[in-house]
Amino acid sequence: MKPVRWTVHAQKKAASREVNVAEAEKAIASPDSVVSGRPPRRILMRRYFDDVLQSEMLLRVVVEETEAETVLITLYKTLNFNKYEAAT
Repeated sequence: MKPVRWTVHAQKKAASREVNVAEAEKAIASPDSVVSGRPPRRILMRRYFDDVLQSEMLLRVVVEETEAETVLITLYKTLNFNKYEAAT
């Protein structure tokens, strides 16, 4: 797996949205599904149990791939499984 570089924006969003860094790394390493975003971006999705909300959530991680690294652009969690999983 390529090294992951977090943008400053992604770091801020992870903190403000209370997304665990380890969960984001898991979504990148082993996504449940992948969809195309605005080129050249891809959206990696993974279900996980959120300890803060005490609920199953869908984590969506937007990345751009280069030859050397995976750049994490932004991320967010949602309960709207049907909206996003239907697109896969």
